[in-house]
Amino acid sequence: MKNLPKLLFLIIALSCFILTGFSIAEAKSAGKIVIGHPACLSGKYAKAGEQAVGGIKACINWVNNVYGGVKVAGKKVPLEYKYYDCESKKEAVTSLIGRLITVNKVNVVFSAYSSGLTLRGAPVTESHQMLYMDHGGANNKIFRQGFRYIVQTIGPATSYHQGTLDMIHKIDPKAKKVALAYEDSEFAKMVMHGAEKHAKKLGFNIVFKRTYPKGVTDLTPLLSALKGSKPDFTLGGGHFEDGQLFNRQMSDLDIDTNALSLIAAATLPAFYKALTSLAEGVMGPSHWEYGVKYSADEAKNVGLDWIGPDQDEFVALFKKAVGKDIIPDYHAAEAGAQVLAYVLGVEKANSLDSDKVRAALGNLKFMSFYGGWDVDDTGLQVGHSMVDVQWQGGKRVIVWPEEAQTGKPCYPMPTFAEKAKGKVAIP
Repeated sequence: MKNLPKLLFLIIALSCFILTGFSIAEAKSAGKIVIGHPACLSGKYAKAGEQAVGGIKACINWVNNVYGGVKVAGKKVPLEYKYYDCESKKEAVTSLIGRLITVNKVNVVFSAYSSGLTLRGAPVTESHQMLYMDHGGANNKIFRQGFRYIVQTIGPATSYHQGTLDMIHKIDPKAKKVALAYEDSEFAKMVMHGAEKHAKKLGFNIVFKRTYPKGVTDLTPLLSALKGSKPDFTLGGGHFEDGQLFNRQMSDLDIDTNALSLIAAATLPAFYKALTSLAEGVMGPSHWEYGVKYSADEAKNVGLDWIGPDQDEFVALFKKAVGKDIIPDYHAAEAGAQVLAYVLGVEKANSLDSDKVRAALGNLKFMSFYGGWDVDDTGLQVGHSMVDVQWQGGKRVIVWPEEAQTGKPCYPMPTFAEKAKGKVAIP
């Protein structure tokens, strides 16, 4: 009988945990919430990896020091960040994720950069029933495997040219004929599939559809056939080298269309540096660009909740995190925005349990400096719109969507003959 008070105390304590939605394991870690990350700090994805780590650190700083921590179980809890260099290698990703979960006891795992590395890590997090957040894997294939715990922040490959099609459909209702010409790679073909499906939905006619091999050195045969189809505008690309070649040989063959949008190449400063005036008016989709107009006011206008920091706060925090005076690119923005999504997911679930937070993330719709958030049942990101960038007077201008644009699109773009005479793509 003398042990009865102690037994009653234990029963009451356990009941409290159940009522607040907390497990005993969560209670032990309630003093902090740990994000684990096999980061690409060396190897072929090192540049993107450095940006991602900087973006994550920037937003963790904001959450802890401005937002006040993550509100869960009635108190504010700080975020902590544990990461290792996976060297951009698949075998390192799997071993490090296992270490982060079993040794470091993290509450969530952020994927490594790239679709391949993200997909490689998914079975490990699934086996541990651990929430897995994808900031760098755009391939839709990742979300067709039946994984339960993965959630995407970066937009999927099939969405890359949807915004471009929406823009042209709105500003030029008479444009009906579109040519599609993409690299024969899994990623580019996924982009083409999404573009074709969306184009047909909007009532466009696909007058040309073809792929070209990786490492191509001459696109003349393909582009000659494309010219014969007389498209109103052209969508295509794959990577930087073939994007340059595509643009240059369109000029050589005097192929003029009202718009030209190339994935992966046209948004890079090196693209304009290599092509100069030939790049005027050329567009490309990007996940995020410095200068976007996403804000608390814009979120209110479209009926979405907002979570900071704003763009300028993020940029300042990013520079502090990396110790360099450089502007973050989309790799940093999408990784940072993922921190914010996780925070809102935990708060909505009022729990650190992966199943509960995953369910909460599936019901979230909000806007941050990175744009919109909404995922489908598979975890695929469907709420984030790509931004379309156009080269105008040697500068990148965000021309779509309207809530993010920093300038109006130049449409139709100048002809190659006009550009040769010095005309720039100023609307």
